[in-house]
Amino acid sequence: MNDTILAAAQDPTLQTFENDVWWIVLIKLLGVFVVLLLLTLFTINYERKVVARMAVRPGPNQVGPKGWLQSLTDGLKLPFKEEIIPKTADRTIYFLAPVISATVAFTAFSVIPFGPVVSMFGQRTALQLTDVPVSVLVLLACSSMAVYGVVLAGWASGSTYPLLGGLRSSAQMISYEVAMGLSIVAVFMTAGTMSTSQIVKAQAGNSQASFDIFGWNPTAPSWYAVLLLPSFIIYCIAAVGETNRAPFDLPEAESELVGGFHTEYSSFKFAMFFLAEYINMITVSAFATTLFLGGWRAPWPITAFWEGANSGWWPLLWWLAKVLMFLFGFIWLRATLPRMRYDQFMRFGWKVLIPVNLVWILFLAGVRVANDELSTRDRWLVIGATIIVVLLIAMLWPSARKPRQLSIEEQLAARPPGSFPVPPMDLQVPPSPHARRAVAERAPATVGGESAEKEV
Repeated sequence: MNDTILAAAQDPTLQTFENDVWWIVLIKLLGVFVVLLLLTLFTINYERKVVARMAVRPGPNQVGPKGWLQSLTDGLKLPFKEEIIPKTADRTIYFLAPVISATVAFTAFSVIPFGPVVSMFGQRTALQLTDVPVSVLVLLACSSMAVYGVVLAGWASGSTYPLLGGLRSSAQMISYEVAMGLSIVAVFMTAGTMSTSQIVKAQAGNSQASFDIFGWNPTAPSWYAVLLLPSFIIYCIAAVGETNRAPFDLPEAESELVGGFHTEYSSFKFAMFFLAEYINMITVSAFATTLFLGGWRAPWPITAFWEGANSGWWPLLWWLAKVLMFLFGFIWLRATLPRMRYDQFMRFGWKVLIPVNLVWILFLAGVRVANDELSTRDRWLVIGATIIVVLLIAMLWPSARKPRQLSIEEQLAARPPGSFPVPPMDLQVPPSPHARRAVAERAPATVGGESAEKEV
């Protein structure tokens, strides 16, 4: 690799962002804004076309080439529609709620890295608006603040269904924000930093792996989606809950709450909620790309035969491809899975995701201690003993046996005398004696095992 490629592929540092001139910062700010708007318009149409394809129906195909301008025309139409504000609404909070959701959604993208250091109008700058030592905490704070827009919209509308949607959203935030935060702890422990640009650099293969359990210290690019697979899976599930997407779209369940928190919103304010939802999808997808899929770096098959894949403006293409892959996952879930019941939704967050996350973090902490204190032979002994203990606990754990289901006759016999008859648990009402006699009378008489009608 020559000196030009090495200079172009230079990884950004915190000092890189301090040296940016003001007009370069403005250009990057405008670029992030335009990229988010274009990605939102694309994602809306992309979702409608993918879902239509999965449902074997046409989808949008009239406006623009093959219908690709449909979302643009919808976005231009919404601000000019009639706006109806309920009389019981708190007008100040009613106006601020969609502004909070949209503003926070844009702000979260300020610390997402798009690429390495490039030359822009003669200036060396990174394809990232800014970076700080705690960039990941900035993203978590923005995702938490986005829920306030939903909660305030439900409360300020002065209506029952939006209020219920806002309450559901607050409970959803508490449940799945904890799971998402715990899933990122494993990335902190492995990369040793909270800076998004440095987390991407840590997955390049030139950094020391923090848990080489089997004496393996990778020098090739190693994505945390592979090294930290449980954290990656939990993050993906929690991200769906954070963005109120199916099957976790309880705050805006149409079959239960009409439209949820935005039932009383119309015109431009509704468009801002619509925009914030899709930008949040793009943000959590870009966040997952940064933390678990190597960020803007090209995947291994490409870097194996192309040395300049991670230099210049090409990394922007790899980053976009990874984000679109996550967006396809959101759309696939919506077209496949039905909406969960609310009790199932909360139980899954508190009793499955959080305990599994805590056990996984404890395991990683033990591995780091083992790397520092134990030899390779002792590590194998500890791993083998841990596996045996887990298997013994799984075999000896008392299983919760379901009681035997009583038959209809047994349920009727167990009923106290004089009590009112209720349907059995399997919802199959036993036939009455009159119905049994009517069936017996309609049955043809048999002679020698065959019906009398056949004999005639």
